[in-house]
Amino acid sequence: MITLVRRVTAACVLSAALAACAATPQPVRPAPSATTTAPSAPPTLAPGPGGLTPVFKNGSRTHGRTVALTFDADMTADQGARAAAGEHFDNPGLIAALRALKVPTTVFMTGRWAEQYPEQARSLGRDPLFEVANHSYSHYAFTGDCYGLPTVSGDRMRADVERAYAAFRRAGVPDARPYFRFPGGCYDRRALKALTPVGVTAVQWDVVSGDAFATDAEAVTRQVLEGVRPGSVVVMHCTRSAAPTTERVVRTVVPQLRERGFRFVKVSELIGS
Repeated sequence: MITLVRRVTAACVLSAALAACAATPQPVRPAPSATTTAPSAPPTLAPGPGGLTPVFKNGSRTHGRTVALTFDADMTADQGARAAAGEHFDNPGLIAALRALKVPTTVFMTGRWAEQYPEQARSLGRDPLFEVANHSYSHYAFTGDCYGLPTVSGDRMRADVERAYAAFRRAGVPDARPYFRFPGGCYDRRALKALTPVGVTAVQWDVVSGDAFATDAEAVTRQVLEGVRPGSVVVMHCTRSAAPTTERVVRTVVPQLRERGFRFVKVSELIGS
């Protein structure tokens, strides 16, 4: 009897232990944390000789048939009255064409343009097809004798560029690029030195479209098609009043360059390659 009781007792103890183990919650391993990769900084060029702002004109001629179409959204600081009177410094039809054709694009925008057209600026800045870069706030020249433009004094050049970035932020552009295009493309050593603290890369071009104030779309188209080479940067304009043919030019040039094997890229990709 004693032996039997001991066996029964042992069995009960074992059963209770197993039940207790089953009831004990097992440690829960934490789910692997999602790794968030911070967006990489846009590529820029190293400072030039003497630490001057570097200047980029075109990409590699040997790393594939790439081309960057760039558009200047021009509006000077003193043109508000003309805009109020009905002059169009924007070009929604051109932007719609670039979207329909799926062309990665860099828009060099003045701060005054962003103030005049904040919804369009915000739309461009948040569309991954586009990148917004700096074309100054005022569109005043950074040298003397630049196509008749008013000039920015040397001690105001940096402030003019920084004011444009501030205008972009107010318009809702989240990530304007560290690229700057001089109004009129005019610059000298003094201008490059003045912008060194801003940390931008100055972006020029190697193909002039000739669309500014042009009325012959076919002539502009020929000029672009004849000038483009691998790595080219083409300068055009995003202003209906000053460049009325540009949308038609783009609708013709893009498919023809694609037939020639060219791939459209933003300026950032050309600089990065």
